[in-house]
Amino acid sequence: MKKITKFISHHPRLVLLIMTLLLIPAWFGYKNTGVNYDILSYLPADLESTQGQEILDKDFKNAATGMLLLKGDDYDADKLKNEILKVDGVEDVISKSSIVGDSIPNEFLPDEIKDIFYSEDCTLLMVKFKESSSSFRTMKAIENIKKIESKEKFLSGMSSLVKDTKDLIDHETPIYVALAVALALIILSLTNESTIIPFLFILNIAYAILYNFGTNLFLGEISYITKAIAAVLQLAVTTDYSIFLYHRYVEEKKSNEDKNDAMDIAIQKTISSIFASSLTTFAGFIVLIIMRLGLGKDIGLVMSKGVLLGLISTVVVLPPMILIAEKIVARFNHRIFLPSFDKTSNFVLGHKNGLFIAFLILFIPAIYGARNADLYYNLDRSLPQDLDSIVALNKMKKDFNMASTHFVVVDDKLSKKNVKGLVDELKDVDGVNSVLSLNSFTGLTLPDSVLPDKIKDNFNKNGYQMIMINSKYQTASDKVNNQVDKINKIVKEHDKNGYLTGEAVLTKDLTILSDRDFKMVNIASIIIVFLIIAIVFKSFAIPVVLIAVIELAIQINMGIPFYLGQTIPFVTSIIIGVVQLGSTIDYSILMMDRFIAEYKESKDVDMSLKLTVKETSKSIVTSALSFMAATVGVGLYSKMEIVSTICMFLARGAIISMLAIILFLPAIIKIAFPFIKKTTKGLN
Repeated sequence: MKKITKFISHHPRLVLLIMTLLLIPAWFGYKNTGVNYDILSYLPADLESTQGQEILDKDFKNAATGMLLLKGDDYDADKLKNEILKVDGVEDVISKSSIVGDSIPNEFLPDEIKDIFYSEDCTLLMVKFKESSSSFRTMKAIENIKKIESKEKFLSGMSSLVKDTKDLIDHETPIYVALAVALALIILSLTNESTIIPFLFILNIAYAILYNFGTNLFLGEISYITKAIAAVLQLAVTTDYSIFLYHRYVEEKKSNEDKNDAMDIAIQKTISSIFASSLTTFAGFIVLIIMRLGLGKDIGLVMSKGVLLGLISTVVVLPPMILIAEKIVARFNHRIFLPSFDKTSNFVLGHKNGLFIAFLILFIPAIYGARNADLYYNLDRSLPQDLDSIVALNKMKKDFNMASTHFVVVDDKLSKKNVKGLVDELKDVDGVNSVLSLNSFTGLTLPDSVLPDKIKDNFNKNGYQMIMINSKYQTASDKVNNQVDKINKIVKEHDKNGYLTGEAVLTKDLTILSDRDFKMVNIASIIIVFLIIAIVFKSFAIPVVLIAVIELAIQINMGIPFYLGQTIPFVTSIIIGVVQLGSTIDYSILMMDRFIAEYKESKDVDMSLKLTVKETSKSIVTSALSFMAATVGVGLYSKMEIVSTICMFLARGAIISMLAIILFLPAIIKIAFPFIKKTTKGLN
């Protein structure tokens, strides 16, 4: 290790050149990494809903279907249909004419057909795409459909929703990064003595971020949520490493005339503490991979990798930058805009009993609020309501009373009598508007045996029959979930191997799965962090104390929406707990580590605590404010509620954790010290 640190510190230009050249393949990897904009695709493959969706995709080319509403008559619809069929990526367009032909007047159509394809002023076209909802080909096809000249049209469905999500994320992500960088620079400039050094911190993190995004190539693709927040999160959680290294370098320069030797020593002395500090953050992210929902694995792998690359970049890239820019850094020094925290330490120790009681009492409303906070799972709610796909969806609800669509897949060996019985029972389910199957068209103009193959393939193919159910109930609502349960029961009575799928069904499974994941991930993260702290401090009591303080901060953060009457995206509850624990537990570790060091020297608990609060509060406040700065801008700006909510929770969580540690932790240490002393090796 000494040889490596010496090489880094004594050959800064060569090292920086090598690390800069590595940005080239990283950029290539970043540009060639795919992005998945469909959260539902992260559901496990062993669920019946996803298996049914797979059949719709492979056999019926129906997994990516758009509902296009056209303000016009059959003539306008047929004209548009012919143009859409020319678009690359479109498999088929289903309309009234493609099913029953042009010769049958609308007034002679069965009600179930008329209800599906017509409203007062609109005609419905079902657009089937050749590939999945989130494929590049489907995205391009939707873009080209929108460009076709026609009367006013509205395209809804998961594919259209995914396309609008992609466009929004692609537009906003660069702005996220710019806001995070700008606000972080302001905070770092105010809390550090140099105006220039914060720019080096940010530049170093930029290297790490690009390395991280470049290596995502090996994952194949990442989720759009990961793409949107990964850079901001990496900036927020790894800035501390740069601060620790620089402060150690400044300290070592006082006793070493040669700046290169000073940097060599600084790297050696810092790397172990940075590594220890990063362990809890790494653990907070890596635990997400145990989620059954694949989104957790996606975020967990990218962010845990980002923590490690941030660590490597801090000890390899930042030192050469500091050494090369030494003269410029020294030229622009100023005073630090932080208080001394003398009064803080006096207040905390003077009111330790009251603060300890407040700590215990606050758990009650915090836990109650966190457990009763309302979550939502319908993905369209997280998007701006003026997006084309959302406008189209709302029009579908209004004009066609069609809020969601379910698909039933059963064995094609089922007799017509059984299928008819199944369809009749499905029609009687509360909230079902219409049920469409191959039997719906039998006896209209042609016998079943001579229906066009293309029409039959839409409903009967490769050993399966497909039935489409239109519901007036909103995806992720209690009503649609009850409806799904009833429909699934009916399907199983007719075909025990039948499948029920569709957006509402998948979302219901998502709800159940994410609730289980939330409980499992939070327990696992607490256990892992507990073990790390227990090993580092060789103590049983210390991890109990530190985690208790952070958990209070987390519960307060998660409980606030309940008391404000807010409903939050389901992803938030999963991510925030583990990320806030992993990224802000460092503040409490820093305080506890300093206290133990002071106590071993003085053997005076009060004096040690007073000095600890005074000296560590500056670092804790700086770190928390930097974390907040990196996330709050994104939270305020983003039009995508999932992204904005996650970032606002993280920003708020950093401040709550900061306050909890500075105010409550010293009081708890004081009161619980006999227990801490008894269960900690080396304190007796």
